[in-house]
Amino acid sequence: MLGAYFLEVDNIKFKRIIAVIITAFFCLQTTSFASTGDPNIDNGGGGLQSGQTGNFWYSGDDGVRATIVDSQTGEVKSESVDYTNKHPDDIAVHFGKVSKAEYTAGKSLSVSTGKYKYKDPAQPLPLIVSNGDYSTDIEKIRSYFTDEQVVRGISNHVGIPFNELTNGDYKLMIEPVVYITYNGIRTAMTATEAALYNMQAGGDLSRKFGPLSHKNLPLAMFLEKDDLGYKAWTGSTTSRATDSDILKYLGVGIVSFKETSPPEPEISAGESDYRVDTDVYTSVTVTGGEHTPDNPVTVRFYIKNKVYTVGNVVFPKGDSQLVWCKWHTPKTEQTVNIRVAVSGAQADKTNITANIVDLDKNPPPDPTAYDRNDDFKTPNVPNKVQRTSAACSVRSCYWKAKWVWHSNWRWVGSETNGRWVDRGRWVDEGEWKFKSSAYRVSLSAGMDIVPDSKNPTAAGNVMKSGYGINEKITASISGNGEHTALQNAVSYFPEFYYKSYWRLLESTSTNVLEFRKNKYSTYNNRTHFTPVWYPDGNYKVYTWAIDCWTPAGMLSANLTDSVTISGNVYDDWHIAPSN
Repeated sequence: MLGAYFLEVDNIKFKRIIAVIITAFFCLQTTSFASTGDPNIDNGGGGLQSGQTGNFWYSGDDGVRATIVDSQTGEVKSESVDYTNKHPDDIAVHFGKVSKAEYTAGKSLSVSTGKYKYKDPAQPLPLIVSNGDYSTDIEKIRSYFTDEQVVRGISNHVGIPFNELTNGDYKLMIEPVVYITYNGIRTAMTATEAALYNMQAGGDLSRKFGPLSHKNLPLAMFLEKDDLGYKAWTGSTTSRATDSDILKYLGVGIVSFKETSPPEPEISAGESDYRVDTDVYTSVTVTGGEHTPDNPVTVRFYIKNKVYTVGNVVFPKGDSQLVWCKWHTPKTEQTVNIRVAVSGAQADKTNITANIVDLDKNPPPDPTAYDRNDDFKTPNVPNKVQRTSAACSVRSCYWKAKWVWHSNWRWVGSETNGRWVDRGRWVDEGEWKFKSSAYRVSLSAGMDIVPDSKNPTAAGNVMKSGYGINEKITASISGNGEHTALQNAVSYFPEFYYKSYWRLLESTSTNVLEFRKNKYSTYNNRTHFTPVWYPDGNYKVYTWAIDCWTPAGMLSANLTDSVTISGNVYDDWHIAPSN
């Protein structure tokens, strides 16, 4: 008896390992990794009659044909690939790898006796064709063909890069395939091929396999809405279909791709792109005339029902002054309109549209024991634009005194007995002088990746794939200017080719950031699970440290660190039956 209990070691759940072993015994279906695409697939079917000698079919002896087509024209853009959980190496007759799109375009049916080629899917297919006793689950089918790992596998096999495949230029056409023994010969066919062959054979196929070839096989997939010239099926989902209806409507599903994941919000060093819940500076430059403490400039920033007033702004004629306010962004995504009012001068902008974005919207999904990426190649590490220092100057004004005696001679005494007396006074004929003070802020940061504390077999920075890693960013900020702490950092991972998914780190103390707690971790640890399939070698994480704000803009830094993968988590476990 196999006893299952749950234990997290380096934050990978033991139940993931148990799931693989149980699957080997009981052929359980997998769960989704991450959804990508919009499935246009429905199905039907019903009871099957008993087979005849030399003409029979076993339930589950099925698969699918996958073809990439142009999303606008439906033109075929890849070779078709057949996927099946079985190993139909005994197929003697088939019709090649021809898609419904090609038959619709006029290609004729051609019998082949060459070796039938197929692929074993990394994640087992759900039941595709109903046998009447066991119904197929359309939700499982839809989920399967929009699973990111499944689509990545198809991408590898058809030779179209995943990001290109899912950018909206292509669609995935899928067709149910069955493996039957027909007149004593093992034969593979799609629903469309079954209809075409039945027409050539004068109805012989439908007489011997009608409930399968003309009901459960074609009704295994059909469209819910019109797409690529094929009409949605509105007829019976429990009765046999005609050859004509099969060719026009049935035996096909289409997955329309959108962005695999939400596009990463723009992370800009500009003055008007901010993250949620962050201390920031908004700045304007004022110009026009000479302004001293006798006629200073006042700037007001109107932000979210608050007014930030900056007074006593001075600068010499023909010069300018940088003026700013510090404020805290909202905790939710939104657009904030900032109005700037200037008294006594002009500002370079009086209306600012601040885009407040939330980067914590697309963390990596939970890896599963079934995930595979056999064609993975280590990608190049990104190198975003970084700014590790910023400088600005601030004008100030001081009075330079120049005392001058202003004489005021007066005659004192009688007209005949007096004298002249200077009753003048000292007058300060000085002037306002301007000086410029330079301010500079510099950012330096370090990144440390280590195996998670729950990893029982890690040695230093060497660990097995499937376990988790922890990350810590430590920043140092120096200089004499105003600035915030380093408040955010975004980490990207090689298994996602440094795109698609990312983790937003959070501050755990001033200028120290770590992974946010992972909801898939049993212990709620600050961890990122490495995929169990990741090859031995360097596992490098790229992080962009951002949101150290100064009046002159945002500071940022490119950071990388790595661990070494040697082996995988399965090497640490052995399951044996109890005595």
